[in-house]
Amino acid sequence: MSPLWTSAEIAEATGGSVHGHFDAAGATFDSREVGPGDLFIAMKGEATDGHRFVAQAFAAGAAGALLSEEVDGPHVHVPDTTLALNNLAWASRDRCQGKVIGVTGSVGKTGTKEALYAALDRAAPGRAHRSVKSYNNHTGVPLSLVRMPRTTRFGIFEMGMNHAGELAALTRIVRPHVAIVTTIAPAHREFFASDEAIADAKGEIFQGLEPGGTAIIPFDSPHRDRLIAAARPSAANIVTFGLGEGADVRAAYVVRGPKGGSLVTAQLPDASLSFTLSPPGEHWVANALAVLAAVEAVGGDLAAAGLALADLGGLKGRGERHRLRVDGGEALLIDESYNANPASMAATLKVLGEEQVDGRRIAVLGAMRELGPDSDDFHRALAGRLEEAGVDYAILVGREMEALAKALGGQLKMAHVPDAASALPLARAAIGPGDALLVKGSNSIGLAALVEALAAGTD
Repeated sequence: MSPLWTSAEIAEATGGSVHGHFDAAGATFDSREVGPGDLFIAMKGEATDGHRFVAQAFAAGAAGALLSEEVDGPHVHVPDTTLALNNLAWASRDRCQGKVIGVTGSVGKTGTKEALYAALDRAAPGRAHRSVKSYNNHTGVPLSLVRMPRTTRFGIFEMGMNHAGELAALTRIVRPHVAIVTTIAPAHREFFASDEAIADAKGEIFQGLEPGGTAIIPFDSPHRDRLIAAARPSAANIVTFGLGEGADVRAAYVVRGPKGGSLVTAQLPDASLSFTLSPPGEHWVANALAVLAAVEAVGGDLAAAGLALADLGGLKGRGERHRLRVDGGEALLIDESYNANPASMAATLKVLGEEQVDGRRIAVLGAMRELGPDSDDFHRALAGRLEEAGVDYAILVGREMEALAKALGGQLKMAHVPDAASALPLARAAIGPGDALLVKGSNSIGLAALVEALAAGTD
């Protein structure tokens, strides 16, 4: 098997000098993730300097390192490792002969990326590659490109942003053949004047499209026409997806599945496909339609994609489900702890409301961060969502949730606590047999620790 990178290739791509030849089978800039045969890229950041952990990386089995300082051990020396990472990413993209897909959006981009990977890997096992975790920023995207095997047939890359201009830079590195925008919502609203400005920033993904490329756009979005206008200068093909009549890829038929997912018949321009979608919720139906649009655009196997969508499991922090043993039986824990904004809160609360339960519906909701001056209004608006979902007990976490706590008043049983540690004993005491417990909030609130503690039965 060919190595991912040779030291000579790394030096050629980065303009560096080789000090001890080596072959790398993987790559990382986190010394805690180094495995045997990896390339360790020593990045200098505001908080720490990766050069401090070079010895640790070699002890963990690194084959070589990419460095801007002289050290013992095989390495490629460069003046600037951040620039070198980008140059190596460019080289990876240049040598790729497969089809590349970029995914962005305020909500659903990680789930869509993972579903796309499952769909394309199903038809071409071992030939699909995607960015792991949420490596979607100015360092994560280049690293994901660097990790792409040279024989990749399909590459799927998630791209995120907090400010205007960031996606324009990332998409020109990824140079996708297909660019998807999922849902536009008031995420990171603190840094944008309006939702329209967020849509414009997401629309930057189309600027990097390869000649003949395809833009995939949410038909049901109020920003549809704005996104289409952003795509026109760069896209040879524009495909819309959604539930509404008139979408190029639409759900002609949707019914709730017996195990909580959906049975879907999708109509595409030249085909129709009936399939089972494992994750529950209307938002996942929309994600699946975007996946099918992309699979068709890159010449993938739609039937294999349908099978993959039936087998999708929940992602940690993004819909993973746990069966908890409690006194008298079992309860359901729905882990949506990774992040939250008004749109994703509404979608997951709707899923909770549709859950068939023998007991109660309980929601542990953490504050939604980076919403700017309208933060209180966005939090207050969740009161109606809780009522619609039939939530019996709400545990609200974080200072920003005070607005919701006041809006609820005595409408339903609730508690408002300052942090995740304070919420844990309340959640543990509340959950009983037949209950469904949803946990969702911005990542910085730390509700992932609460989920882990409940799932493991620890304090």
